[in-house]
Amino acid sequence: MKDTVQKCFNASQIEKVYKKQGPTSADVLNILKLKLLQEAGLKPQNPRKRKKQALKIGHGGTLDSAASGVLVVGIGNGTKMLGSMLKGSKKYTAIGELGKATDTLDATGTVTQEKTFDHITREEFEEKLKKFTGDIMQVPPLYSALKQDGQRLSVMLKQGKKVEAKPARPVTVYSLSLQDFTPPLFTLNIECGGGFYVRSLVDDLGRELASCAHVKELVRTKQGQFTLEDHTLQEEHWTIEDIASSLQVCEDKSNPSSAKDTCANLEPQGDSGDQEEAKRKS
Repeated sequence: MKDTVQKCFNASQIEKVYKKQGPTSADVLNILKLKLLQEAGLKPQNPRKRKKQALKIGHGGTLDSAASGVLVVGIGNGTKMLGSMLKGSKKYTAIGELGKATDTLDATGTVTQEKTFDHITREEFEEKLKKFTGDIMQVPPLYSALKQDGQRLSVMLKQGKKVEAKPARPVTVYSLSLQDFTPPLFTLNIECGGGFYVRSLVDDLGRELASCAHVKELVRTKQGQFTLEDHTLQEEHWTIEDIASSLQVCEDKSNPSSAKDTCANLEPQGDSGDQEEAKRKS
């Protein structure tokens, strides 16, 4: 067991875990870290203290608390390699609901507007998708991890403070398709680059269709080279033994760009979505 603990805590590692609906990405890190420290018989430390942490852990991109799917986690010096390891696109499957808009642009918010949607056809919907494919400009949602005066916009809004909308910024949508259309519900398959918000896409689509819409469910199925089907660890398997047997170990080289080519599973694993903020460490 001691060797397994050392292997799990000291190597430069990348792990992919499944985040369920509810907890934030930071919550997932805290839960995972606490589980590993308790199993190893170590006392959890205050992450704000400058004292060296027994276990360094971070994630490569925030996933909304209401969303689920793959969350890529760096353990040890693997936290330094998240940027290079996660180059590439993200994929999402989103279920949207026509006829209702919310302040958060998803099902967790308060309904702010209701409009009819009976006039919308599948053909019209698919035609509108073309406008949101390729290099486009997108306004981020107010409820987000983006910051104003050092504070997250979402936190400021919950505190009743005024926030300013961020300006539109360039994002890339590699592919966008309508998987299912059963009004008021619809399902989208999305492949996009960094900084893209599915919630903003669905909200904008609703407006383009002379109605309104919000995200009802969101699943990230791919982040960089990691996919949801690629042995993503469920919470019941967040143990030292399971992580040690499924993690990818990366050589800690001075050139981070080489990390992708120097990672390998400790054991054969068989065949096998938004970076809204910089990687978070705890």
